[in-house]
Amino acid sequence: MTGGGSRLPGTPDEEGDDPIVLHVDMDCFYAACERRRDPELEGEPVVVGMGYEGGETHGAVATASYEAREYGVESAQAISTALERLPRKADADDPDSDADPDDTGHYRPVDMDYYEAVSAEVKEILHESAEVVREVSIDEAYLDVTDRTGWEVAEGFARHVKHRIDREVGVTASVGVAPNMATAKIASDFDKPDGLVVVEPGEVRDFLAPLDAGEIHGVGPVTARELRGMGIDTAADLAAADRGELEARFGERGAEMHRRARGEDDREVTPRGRPKSLSRESAFTEATDDDEEKRDRIRTLAEAVADRARRKGAMYRTIGIKAVTPPYDVNTRAKSLPGPVEDPRLVEEVALELFGEFDGEAVRKVGVRVSNLSFADGEQASLGDRWGSGEVETEPTASETDDGQRSLGEQWETDRGESGEGDGDAAAGPDAARDGQLSLEAEWDAAASDGSEAADGDGETDSATDVTLDAFAESGGSDSGGDDSDTVAEDPDSTGGADGQVPLGDFG
Repeated sequence: MTGGGSRLPGTPDEEGDDPIVLHVDMDCFYAACERRRDPELEGEPVVVGMGYEGGETHGAVATASYEAREYGVESAQAISTALERLPRKADADDPDSDADPDDTGHYRPVDMDYYEAVSAEVKEILHESAEVVREVSIDEAYLDVTDRTGWEVAEGFARHVKHRIDREVGVTASVGVAPNMATAKIASDFDKPDGLVVVEPGEVRDFLAPLDAGEIHGVGPVTARELRGMGIDTAADLAAADRGELEARFGERGAEMHRRARGEDDREVTPRGRPKSLSRESAFTEATDDDEEKRDRIRTLAEAVADRARRKGAMYRTIGIKAVTPPYDVNTRAKSLPGPVEDPRLVEEVALELFGEFDGEAVRKVGVRVSNLSFADGEQASLGDRWGSGEVETEPTASETDDGQRSLGEQWETDRGESGEGDGDAAAGPDAARDGQLSLEAEWDAAASDGSEAADGDGETDSATDVTLDAFAESGGSDSGGDDSDTVAEDPDSTGGADGQVPLGDFG
C-alpha cells in the first residue's frame, strides 16, 4: 500500500482532477464476524439477533446471511417469526423436534464488543489507504483517495483495499468508486456481495439513469411512492423533472433529490464529530395495536440506545420516544432530567412511560432516543423527586413526507440503506437496506445532522448518523435484498446498508 499520501506509480498529478471517492460497505458484517470466529458456520444459514439470547424466542433479527434469507428470514424481523421459517440447528437434535436438520440455521446474539474489534481492524486499513476517511458506521465508510491514485487506476486501487480487508481481517467488503459520495454509495450497493463498481466522472448520469428513483440518496419509500404518483419512476425521470415543481412539492429536499439524480453532489468527505443524540428505531411489518408487542420492541430499542451511549462514553439529559402511526404521522415525546445520567434502566422506564400514550393505538414504527449528550467526566445528576417533575416535550405530529427522512440523507430509518453514509442493512423490502442487515442507529434529530448528509442510515445523531435499528424502520422489517450492512448509518448518506443488516454501531 502506498503511504504518506504518495500516489501510485504512473498516476497523473494534475490539479483540478475530479475527486475519487470510495464507499466501503462490509457485507453481512455481523454474520461475517460470527463466521470469522467460527469457520464451521461458513456456507450455513446464520442469523444474528438483537435483544436475543440463546435458546430464547424474543428479540429481532439484526442480520441474516444470504443462506438464511432463502428461508424468508429478514432483518428487523421478530426472532419468533424467523424461527418459524428457519428453526435453530440445536433444536433439530431434540428427539421431539420434527425439524429437518438440513433446513435449520445457526442463531447468535449480537456481540458488539467483538464486532467493534473486527471493525477496528478494517478501520486501520482504511486509514492507511486514504488521508481522509469518514467513518459512517461500524461497517461503512467513505474515503477520499484523490491524492492517492488516479482515475486510470482507481479500480486497481479499490481492489487492493478490498483484498487487504479480505486477506488481513477475514471479512468481505463491497466498494463503490465515483466522483462524489452519493454515487459512490449507490455503486457499493450495486453488485453485493463482494462487489466492486467504478463509475467514472463522465459515466455518472448514465449509471444512475435506469435506477429506480427510490435508489437515489435522500429518497425514501414514502417519497418514492409520491414520485411514482407524479409519473417519476426512474432516476432519469427524476433528473428530467422540473426542479421548481419538485421544490414546490418537497421543499429544498426536492431540489436536492433532483441534483442527486443528475449525479450532482458537492459534499466533501470529512471526518465525523461527536453525536448530538443517539437513537434506535424499528418498524413493524404491518401496523400493530398489540401493546405487548410494542412494549417489547421499546425495551429492545432502549437497551440498544443505552448500550450505544455507554460505548461512546456519553451521558444524557433527555430521553425520548418516536411513534409513527398510519398512514405516516410522526409523533415524538421526550422527558428531560435535571442533569446528565447514564442509566439503562431509566431509559427503558421513561421510554415505556412516554409510549403509554399510544397504548391501544396502531403503530407502524417505534423509536427510542437519548439526547443533550455530555461526554465530559463528572458526577451524574441526582434525580430524586425532581424526576417526577420532568416535563414531557411534545413535538407536533408531522406527516413523514420523506419516509422519516429529515434532510437528504438523514433519516430515522434505514431506509433501504439510503444512508449515504449510514450504517446498516435494513430489512428486506423497499424500505430496507439492501444488505439485509438491520441498522440500529439512525439520525433522529434533524438539528444534529449536517444537512444534506444527515442520517446515513444509522439513526444515531452522531453528528451525522450512526447505527439504526431503523432498518426495522420504514421497511417494516423486511430485508431489502441487498447485502447487509451493519452499518448503522452515521452519516447523512447512510441509512442502513444495502446489505439488509441492521447497523448496530458505527465504524468509529
